[in-house]
Order: sequence, then structure tokens, then C-alpha cells
Amino acid sequence: MALENETIIKLENLTKRYGYGDAASFALKDFDLTVKRGEFIMIMGPSGCGKTTLLNIIGLLDTPTSGNFLLNDESASRISARRQARLRSKKIGFIFQNFNLIPDLPIIENVALPLVYSGYHKTRRLIRASEVLARFNLKEKEYYMPFQLSGGQQQRAAIARAIVAGPEIILADEPTGNLDSHSSQLVMEELKRIHSEGNTIIMVTHNQSLTQYATRVINMLDGTIDTDLKTVKDSDLPVPVSARKKKAKIKKKTKKKRSKK
Repeated sequence: MALENETIIKLENLTKRYGYGDAASFALKDFDLTVKRGEFIMIMGPSGCGKTTLLNIIGLLDTPTSGNFLLNDESASRISARRQARLRSKKIGFIFQNFNLIPDLPIIENVALPLVYSGYHKTRRLIRASEVLARFNLKEKEYYMPFQLSGGQQQRAAIARAIVAGPEIILADEPTGNLDSHSSQLVMEELKRIHSEGNTIIMVTHNQSLTQYATRVINMLDGTIDTDLKTVKDSDLPVPVSARKKKAKIKKKTKKKRSKK
């Protein structure tokens, strides 16, 4: 299967239960979902329908009560806690509604944090963080403290932190929930640009107007999928930069072989 069309997340009969017997409640119930590389999925639904629980399970922050979760064809239940931590630092980027920036660290060090767990030397971490902040027009503010930035700037810094390690999957839980309309648009344009580079994004939102950015919109109700609408064909999803480079190398090698003949 081509890299750009492969399934990277598969949930089968996933259930998350709290409590037992008559006191049991379900955040997710027999939940099935398949995610292709390069999708931009928006998940909507009323409060308490299981959206955040779903993100936490996909992000390896929580475990289901039953069912199967496959990440790149590997069962998450068979991945050790140590390896899950490595996967979270390298393969999965998180964006939160409340930014979750560390208040007593400058922005550049906040953005560099995921690279600590990837084994980067401090100087290399800061160079990489500075490069990413430049993409978000925050280079001149990289040594500001979080409280010195506007809400929109803090969220853009949080997005920079989410992508600094080059993750395959970005999980966003209401990333525009605390922003005004102008800042929300700026953040969504940044996410759109990131998605165009082939990143897979799964985002929870209550804002119907933001679905224009999605390639797929899922509405949840009582721990299950109520509606699932794809607006872009799998074959038209953006190709990851890594896949483009790989194809270019293969093409170059093929040309060399033909020229030798």
C-alpha cells in the first residue's frame, strides 16, 4: 500500500467504561474508526459524548476498557509504557485549549520540550525550536515569557511545540476554544498549512464554521459515531513530505539506471 494511502489508526469495538453494574457509564461504546494518513478529521458533538476520551486513547494517554486500538498496524495494548512515552514524544503532537505552556519558561524552551525526550542536545533543541517559531512569526518573541504573549500567540507557540519533533499525528482538543474570531482564523490557517504538508490531524471542536478546513467531519453522540462525512477522497489527501522525498529519490535512481543502459 502506498505510504500516502495507508491506515495509521484503527479502532475496533473500542469501549471505555467507568464504574460497574448499575453505576456503570460509557464514554465510548463499541466504537469503530479507521484513519488514513493525511486526513484532517474534525470531531464534533455535545459535551460528554466521548470526544476528549477518544483523543486521550489515540494519544496513548488513556487505555480502553475493551476493544482493540491499532497504531501503524501495532496493537497499543502490546506497547510497553516506556515505548508509549517515546511514541508520544516522537510520533504524536498535542494541542490543548488552555495552551499548557509552562509559565516560568521562555517560549523557546517551551517549544523545545518535546525534543528533550527525543535525546536532542540542548543547543540543537533551541536551534530547532527557533526554526519552528520563525514559521509562526514568533522568532522575535522566542525569549518572551508566556504571559507576555496574546492568547493567539500562545496558541501558535503551542502548535509550534506540537510539531517541533516532526510527529505523524497531531491531536488538537478545542484549540480555538479560548480565542477570539481573528486569532481562531490565524490558528486554523496554521493548522491548514501543517496539514497540507501531509500531517494527520484529529481535532475536537464545537465550532461548526471550522469544518471548512476538514477533509472529514465526524459527529459523536453518546460514545458512538452518529454521522461520518468525508469531503475529500483518500486518493486526494496531501502526501507527507517524507513520501515526496522518497518518491523523488526513487525517480532519480530510475533515471540513472535508464541513462546507464
